[in-house]
Amino acid sequence: MKLKELMDVLAAAAIAGDGDTEITGLSCDSRQVKAGDLFICLPGYEKDGHNYAAEALERGAVALLVNRQLDIPVTQVVVKDCRFALAALADAFYQQPSHGMTLIGVTGTNGKTTTTCLIHQIMNDHGVETGMIGTLRMSFGGVSYPVSRTTPGALELQRSLSEMAQSGVQLCVMEVSSHALEQGRVKGTDFRTAVFTNLTQDHLDYHASLEQYRAAKGLFFSRLGNAFSKDPKRRKYAVMNVDDPSSEVYAKLTSAEVITYGIDREADVRAVNISVSAQGTFFRAETFRGQVDVQLKMVGRFNVYNALAAIAAALLEGVPLESIAASLMKMQGVEGRVEPVTEGQPFAVIVDYAHTPDGLDNVLRTMKEIAQQRILTVFGCGGDRDRSKRPVMGRIAAQWSDQIIITSDNPRSENPAQILQDIEAGLKAEGIPQERYELIEDRRDAIKKAIEMASPGDVVLIAGKGHETYQLIRNQVLDFDDRIVAKEAIRGRQL
Repeated sequence: MKLKELMDVLAAAAIAGDGDTEITGLSCDSRQVKAGDLFICLPGYEKDGHNYAAEALERGAVALLVNRQLDIPVTQVVVKDCRFALAALADAFYQQPSHGMTLIGVTGTNGKTTTTCLIHQIMNDHGVETGMIGTLRMSFGGVSYPVSRTTPGALELQRSLSEMAQSGVQLCVMEVSSHALEQGRVKGTDFRTAVFTNLTQDHLDYHASLEQYRAAKGLFFSRLGNAFSKDPKRRKYAVMNVDDPSSEVYAKLTSAEVITYGIDREADVRAVNISVSAQGTFFRAETFRGQVDVQLKMVGRFNVYNALAAIAAALLEGVPLESIAASLMKMQGVEGRVEPVTEGQPFAVIVDYAHTPDGLDNVLRTMKEIAQQRILTVFGCGGDRDRSKRPVMGRIAAQWSDQIIITSDNPRSENPAQILQDIEAGLKAEGIPQERYELIEDRRDAIKKAIEMASPGDVVLIAGKGHETYQLIRNQVLDFDDRIVAKEAIRGRQL
């Protein structure tokens, strides 16, 4: 494709040089540039792509897209906003792949991964070739691929959607993070349905305030479009958790039809007669397409919300209610989400990704419902992230746990001991006696100690990292999987 043809999607782009330059690829990472690429100089949050233009040219880039013209003898396209241009160009270069499939996006603080997995299961069971993009992986055509971010960058996203379309994917369900919305990664992507799970404190190191965080999520719903259609396949839907007050804000931002789900308030899809046990969760779903009983193998009231969101999204795609219930009933669970670790021990060990105040509160409430005896909680908080949630999570752990071991999560560049002390401040403020908690910086030792302390009927909750198979300490990425470490500790204790 000639450069000038690619630039047709940008009205105010100024080409300085040869517009007939042949472009065979796009790149925004100088390390991955290939011969014939247009290198897009993104002004990053830590690094500025303009500083890597020369390296990109050495690797074979034939033109640059820049915010400011560089003193380099090569064809350059000058635009006001490289991030917007990247999204527009990626969409055009890969021939608008989202327009040829149904796209469902899920956003919110907690529950994105589980809800996405549930929708993926339901639609595949219904015979729809379905792809998935999210925290755990990208998958389509029976193959899974690793991901580096919950929501890929604009270029990677459009490339992935193009590959899905070429492989026959009819529907893709994906997680949409606040970072992705703020950075324009999903601009131009044609979503049919936007699902909102909930909004609680998270990412305040990036968004500065809960209001800014809420506004970033709101971009998803305001971008759903402003046109109605007589064609059911072209209609847009916003699926909202009516029990979360942010839904009212988002409902006003969108022109899409709002479909609500919830437990405590009247909703289009509502759960009643909820019963939670260690074996799973039962509820009756009352929907705009009838009623059905649902027996989940997953435990917890928060998983009822996730299931309701999936039910609403699937109903909008024409899946019969009974088929939806059957798919939900056979779903074993989601990796790293209330995942049991079983080695024949007489107490429960649960690994969960809960790393926000609301997430920790939800999973501990569920542990309270299923624990026969004590709850022993092992958790920490990530470094280089929102510090204000640390004492809050300490207080939540103290509220629901009998014993607490505060440990390292992913300390990154921070001093791990300081993170533990920040969490401990929440316990001290509540007057929690020191015999109820312990600070153990080494996460492996902390998990081992909790399992050594456990008695029959207890629940050991290991929270914060879930499915992650690494630990970030300073500039190192270390192999670390809570589930493997817990299994080793259980076996060691039994020996």
